[in-house]
Amino acid sequence: MVQFIRLLFSLSLVAASFATPMKRTVAQIEADIASISSQVTTLDNDLRGFPASGLVGTLGIHTATTTLANTFNTSISHVQATPNLSEADGTTILNLVLAIEPILLDALSRFTANKASFVNTEVLPIGGIVPLILQDLVNLNTVTNLWCPPMIEITPADLQASATAIHTAINNGFATAIAAYSSS
Repeated sequence: MVQFIRLLFSLSLVAASFATPMKRTVAQIEADIASISSQVTTLDNDLRGFPASGLVGTLGIHTATTTLANTFNTSISHVQATPNLSEADGTTILNLVLAIEPILLDALSRFTANKASFVNTEVLPIGGIVPLILQDLVNLNTVTNLWCPPMIEITPADLQASATAIHTAINNGFATAIAAYSSS
């Protein structure tokens, strides 16, 4: 009976440890942003190689977009579990995101510029690519919009305008790319 009670008590402690929300650290967000940065660069490079990369390149673009969306999605919970950033941490993170912004905007611009090649059957001998790219863009836009607001919320007040400007620029880039793939 005593062993049963000890086992029950031990199991309840284990369960309680999983139920307690964990505070995340700035280091975790920095690690997430490093992954996001690497994946944005991969996506941009894949888009730079298209249309010469053909169908294989298209699959790489799809994979890179999906992987990036998954990383943003994972990072959302990390950001939400992180307390407000100090001025120094906020500045560091803002600078990390500022470094990603032009690369992501370039990738979104390349999506728009490459639409004709995604449609061209001489480049891609199979159909159905445009709806796939559109869905990838919509999914990536959705998770980006879920990631940015809590990130802005934990940023020090004097840095929030800069963070909001980045979010707005990225939203505008997505709007242009999604509009291009939404029209026939």
